[in-house]
Amino acid sequence: MDSQTSQPSQAPQSPHTFQVDLRGLVDLLSHHLYSSPKVYLRELLQNAVDAITARRAEQPHAPATVRLYAEGGALRVEDSGVGLTESDVHNLLATIGRSSKRNDGLESARSDFLGQFGIGLLACFVVAERIRVVSRSARTPDAAPVEWTAADDGSYTVRTLPHEARTEPGTTVHLVARAGAGEWLSEERVRSLARDFGSLLPYDVRVGDEVIADLPAPWDRPYPSPATRRVALARHCHDLFGFTPLDSIDLDVPLAGIRGVAYVLPSAVSPAQRAGHRVHLKGMLLTERAEQLLPDWAFFVRCVLDTDSLRPTASRESLYEDETLAAVREALGERIRSWLTGLAAGDPERLAAFLSVHYLGVKSLARHDKEMLRTMLPWLPFETTDGRLSLEEFAQRHPVVHFTRTVEEYRQVAPIASAQGVGMINGGYTYDSELIEALPSVRPGTVVSELDADTVTAHLDAVDPAEELALSAFLAAARAKLDPLGCDVVLRAFHPLSVPALHLDDRAARHEQARAEAEEQADDLWAGILGSLRGSAPRARLVLNHLNPLIRRISSLNDPELIGTATESLYGQALLMAQRPLRPADSALLNRAFIGLLEWATHTDPGKDDRR
Repeated sequence: MDSQTSQPSQAPQSPHTFQVDLRGLVDLLSHHLYSSPKVYLRELLQNAVDAITARRAEQPHAPATVRLYAEGGALRVEDSGVGLTESDVHNLLATIGRSSKRNDGLESARSDFLGQFGIGLLACFVVAERIRVVSRSARTPDAAPVEWTAADDGSYTVRTLPHEARTEPGTTVHLVARAGAGEWLSEERVRSLARDFGSLLPYDVRVGDEVIADLPAPWDRPYPSPATRRVALARHCHDLFGFTPLDSIDLDVPLAGIRGVAYVLPSAVSPAQRAGHRVHLKGMLLTERAEQLLPDWAFFVRCVLDTDSLRPTASRESLYEDETLAAVREALGERIRSWLTGLAAGDPERLAAFLSVHYLGVKSLARHDKEMLRTMLPWLPFETTDGRLSLEEFAQRHPVVHFTRTVEEYRQVAPIASAQGVGMINGGYTYDSELIEALPSVRPGTVVSELDADTVTAHLDAVDPAEELALSAFLAAARAKLDPLGCDVVLRAFHPLSVPALHLDDRAARHEQARAEAEEQADDLWAGILGSLRGSAPRARLVLNHLNPLIRRISSLNDPELIGTATESLYGQALLMAQRPLRPADSALLNRAFIGLLEWATHTDPGKDDRR
């Protein structure tokens, strides 16, 4: 390249090192990363357990003890772990984010450790202004004990101690409570937190002289009989979650390193309520609020388990969403599904007791799982015109399984359909219509049909044409009165005789009605837009029962005004019977019709009025 056209070279710039404000970092940890100051004790236990694990990787028969001593606002934690040299202290304790699990050839064994992020000791600054660590290395027995003292302003000192300061390998952490945090270092609180976090730890952990670990876990202990085991697990559930379960489900997934139990809630809960599960990671309590552990449909159980495969987040208070967690979620869901199948096959009484409380959860599962739907067909209850029946029972009684998609539609037509011999299921409740429509896939040959207003009207008997023609003036007056409400009037003969009128519509009719109302209230621009959306959907219908004595008397009236008032009254009464929400126009109509009937009844002489 021509030297005259070449660009002058840029002098290399020296890299700069990030400066860490430890006070700001401590504030970040205490207010954003960790949910509570209590995690400081979990971090201390975790470091102690990891140190023992590291030592036993090289010395399998090394002692495995952790001792906690709390007194006078101070805490001392001693472990028999691998310990540190002076070089280790500078490299590990004084470098934020560096973990001993990444060094000394232990990278391949990281799965054996609880901590993965190298920030554990920082959590202690949440409750203490200073941290003092005295340690002696098991890997370098000739190295002198070393003392590391750190303050929350980011400063630290390191010094070596006489050999007699600590004669055995291991580490001791000393904390003195900061102002306002003394309660967290009290003996009672330390004991409670240690029990909570460390009850399943595999090593000898004690607060003073009290043993903390309670092994084997309740679900792994031998019991004299299955009944004794159920009682013991029920007691365990009550101690952990505060309720006595309907049943317990073993969660054993060896490939994922999972052992635990799911407790069935004794009362119904909302499917939208996120369950909080207790998850232990290699014996250490990770979280009490794991929400993503089970499939969404399994909202009727609370779990407690121990795992060695799931990854924690940086705060180690929740689970990292990855492929492993997804696989575990599916495996645990399969365990719960197998439990339900087992109840259906061998313990119908317990299944019935469970479904009486948690049928919604099983329906949620069955809509996605054909095998579960097939298993639960004889058990899941539905509201039908024949009473509460399972889909299997209803399908055996009726060649066509009619259903409605909303509760309102069911209430409209159920009495009439039942009187006409038409069986019908209320599909308006959560998941019901989906399950009904899936019925042919697990019960071949079953015919499923949505029951709409046209279907109901078709099942009602037509009135003799001559009689209907004689009532044409009455029907014209009635139709004129309800036409502004978007409702037609038809005459049919049906049972029961006690029902004078039936209001029928469908979703398309209600949609068109709502569009028309919005068009009336809109400005010119929106009225034009909504007008362009006008559909050809069928209008609602007021079906008058020609067999009803009241309808016969009203149809003989000669006064058009009185016919209109009576028609409005019948329309309002039919809406109320269907338990439909009333629009403002419907409420106004009811009031107007009621007042009109009162005026007519009090200002006329029934004996002389030819309208009678």
